Amino acid sequence: MGRLGTGNSGDAGYEPASDPPRHRGSGIEKVDAVVVGSGFGGSVAALRLAEAGQSVVLMERGKPYPPGSFARSPSEMGRNFWDPDRGLYGLFDAWTFRGTEGLVSSGLGGGSLIYANVLLRKDEKWFVTESPIPGGGYENWPFTRADLDPYYDAAEAMLQPVPYPYKDTAKTLAMEKSAANLGLSITRPPIAVTFTAAPEMEPRTNHLLPLPGYGSIHGPATVRTTCTLSGECDIGCNAGAKNTLDHNYVSAAAFKGADVRTFHDVRGIRPLDSGTQGGGYEVRYVVHHPDRHGELLTERIIHCRRLILGAGTFGTNFLLLRNRGSLPALSDALGTRFSGNGDLLTFIMGAKTPPATGSRPGVRTLAGSRGPVITTAIRVPDSNDDDGDGRGYYVEDAGYPAFMNWLIETAQLGTTMKRTVKVAGQLLKDRLFDAGRSNVSADLAAALGDGRLSSSSVPLLGMGRDIPDGVMTLRDGKLAIAWTMATSKEYFGRVRETMESISKDLDGDFIDNPLWWAKRVITVHPIGGTPSGRHPGEAVCDSYGEVFGYPGLFVVDGAAMPGPVGANPSLTIAAFAERTCAHIIENADKAGHRGIRPDDAEGSSGASEKVTVEREAAGAVVDVGASAPRALAPDATKGKAAPEEQPASAVSEVPQARSRGLGRPGAPDAPDAPDAPDQETTSVRFTEQMHGWFSPGITDPEKGRSLGRDRSRKIMFELTIIAEDMEAFAADSNHPARAEGYVLADYFGGRMPVERGWFNLFVQDASDDGAPARRMLYRLWLRDPGGTPFTFTGHKLIRNEAGFDLWADTTTLYATILRGHVPPDAGTPDLVPPDAGQPVAGGAAQAGVVGAGILYIRPLDFAKQLTTFRAEGPAPAAGLVTFGKLFAGELWQVYGRGLRRIPFPFTSKQ
Repeated sequence: MGRLGTGNSGDAGYEPASDPPRHRGSGIEKVDAVVVGSGFGGSVAALRLAEAGQSVVLMERGKPYPPGSFARSPSEMGRNFWDPDRGLYGLFDAWTFRGTEGLVSSGLGGGSLIYANVLLRKDEKWFVTESPIPGGGYENWPFTRADLDPYYDAAEAMLQPVPYPYKDTAKTLAMEKSAANLGLSITRPPIAVTFTAAPEMEPRTNHLLPLPGYGSIHGPATVRTTCTLSGECDIGCNAGAKNTLDHNYVSAAAFKGADVRTFHDVRGIRPLDSGTQGGGYEVRYVVHHPDRHGELLTERIIHCRRLILGAGTFGTNFLLLRNRGSLPALSDALGTRFSGNGDLLTFIMGAKTPPATGSRPGVRTLAGSRGPVITTAIRVPDSNDDDGDGRGYYVEDAGYPAFMNWLIETAQLGTTMKRTVKVAGQLLKDRLFDAGRSNVSADLAAALGDGRLSSSSVPLLGMGRDIPDGVMTLRDGKLAIAWTMATSKEYFGRVRETMESISKDLDGDFIDNPLWWAKRVITVHPIGGTPSGRHPGEAVCDSYGEVFGYPGLFVVDGAAMPGPVGANPSLTIAAFAERTCAHIIENADKAGHRGIRPDDAEGSSGASEKVTVEREAAGAVVDVGASAPRALAPDATKGKAAPEEQPASAVSEVPQARSRGLGRPGAPDAPDAPDAPDQETTSVRFTEQMHGWFSPGITDPEKGRSLGRDRSRKIMFELTIIAEDMEAFAADSNHPARAEGYVLADYFGGRMPVERGWFNLFVQDASDDGAPARRMLYRLWLRDPGGTPFTFTGHKLIRNEAGFDLWADTTTLYATILRGHVPPDAGTPDLVPPDAGQPVAGGAAQAGVVGAGILYIRPLDFAKQLTTFRAEGPAPAAGLVTFGKLFAGELWQVYGRGLRRIPFPFTSKQ
């Protein structure tokens, strides 16, 4: 295991691990389980599988945070965010979507590093089973509270939550008194914070804590102390009093032999063919090097029998959506039933005590910065409870770090200026008139003020059962969420009403979160997108988190929740992961279990269900470049806005049979390819961009376009066409050239660089009536994030049919995408293509068809294309003229004979 970094900014961090013995000589590392993420799902899985004797690799994209390493100064805070493209490797990962904002964490320990410690069990009657609604918006929990209770116990035994023990904390007492006045049910919930050095001791601040028997992932010199009541839980606990996952589950997992790797960012996953020894999954990842930010990262590969996804709701959904091309059997429920767990943030400002006779109201001390972030929880019952009406929720006090008090006070610019001017005037007066005062302490105290606003304010955090109808998708390769507050308006109204009543009882000013007025909320508890359920018609995974169609692939984080937890979800996620791991271990050696058994490594597979691995298209070559590393962008979440990635090395050998002149451009040993360019030849290049729609599972391009347009499944490409030798290009009847660039399709995870591309400007053909016709042919080798190879084939039909159709013919591309890398001589659709709008011939060719669609050149893109023509070599002008004559001449052969018969203006022929 590599050394874990400790720097605040991420600059001092990762030292690459030595080559593990288990993959020396084989080229690709192989383990029993890869766990992605170290949050409440991933850390649990790493420990329990390691305890069962399995070889486990835990991959966390962020860095470790031992006590004392969390950012505090302004310079540290300014770099405490996650954006590797900009050299930021910090704790906070902020997202913005339609209708909601999200704040999650990046670091060893996942969300536990910034959560507010509350470990509540999901209410028994909130495990609802509602009737399915298309697109989500319902809850149908496939497990019950009774199913989870033993695993709640197991998680609590590791996390050791206790109720807040102090009896004199102002905000706690105020919340309890207000709840009593309003008739609300309030408790001090269990929180994962250590207040005493031993169970029998009284709570005491800053008291040294002993390390557990399994030690600390941060090393034997790690120092942890009891809670200092600083309110810094949400920005990282420098005292180490928070029982974050790195201090328990992750440390115990490492003690049991799990290989914990930080700065490891998983990008691709795909199932291994059943013929692969041991089966399982291929995982592609990169390793961040903070000292070399800005550079593309080398892709790495590891194989595992089981793959456990615990990257958080945003991370897991993004990973599955990006790799849908490699996992085509994923349920259509992927991305549905997203929820923010009903999160709502408001503020009580300037609370006051009742006035005494003849006096003004006093300052009610709340001191939001004193104590841990959350100390109390008010529960408002649900209509599923015996005494509830509507959707249930919790309201909790939400503290903040002490430095926020200064921001609150200085934000009152008017009041601050008045105090400052008054004191400055008094000091100037004393100086001018020689008042003889030498002690100015009272004046300075007056300038600072009494801090009454900050001392009488506290945030309130609400959460509960909002309606889970958000939909997560990719848009240009970036994660997108369509969610609106409108459908949960009644729920949020009730939560806000309760909060306002608390504020009124404390005689404070109730302040909404500024986002509220924009009809937006911010969530720190994103839930759903990969919901668990009874069958793939309603869910992505089963009640144990195993993905339908992909045995051995598990989701163990908040993404698997089929609806809002209601209470703080951390404990429920941990219990769900505990239950999943117990299920895996219990069934590991049972024949017929859907999962992958440990003895599969010897090839003795007895499983009755296999991983879904799609057939490749007929003629696909052996993908010898599958393990060739690609150069990937530091931040995959940027989509097409990320730095341009580099494809894997081109396959060096493919079959060389001739087929209509379509050779391998640029390969001098190919019999039908142009010679390698040299200084004696003139090359011509231009860039073309096309946009359209695509649908998976369809072989008819016209149907694929229509269905894709209805479902917003866009596809586009930007290609640079290069004719290395213009004379040879013009002389060859098939006019072969090379294509470079990328294809962008969200179904395949976003932008895919072209690994190898073939283009033919015009190939002779004939119309049904015998008239001359031409085809423009495209063939592109691609690879999705999971490493699955695809071939994009397309053709433009140049035929002189009724009406003026030259523009439509030359700007419309009928596209089919095949599974596998299929060379031009394999007899696939672009060589003997069907008529426009007709499906590809059946049989073997159709078996590997992934989908089809149509792309178009838009007028503005065509205008830009005309500006991209470039020629290089000894005769660039002549090269461009040759290309123009060739293009115009071929079009004249097709359309010239019919021009005299077209009346002016160009009206359709009868």
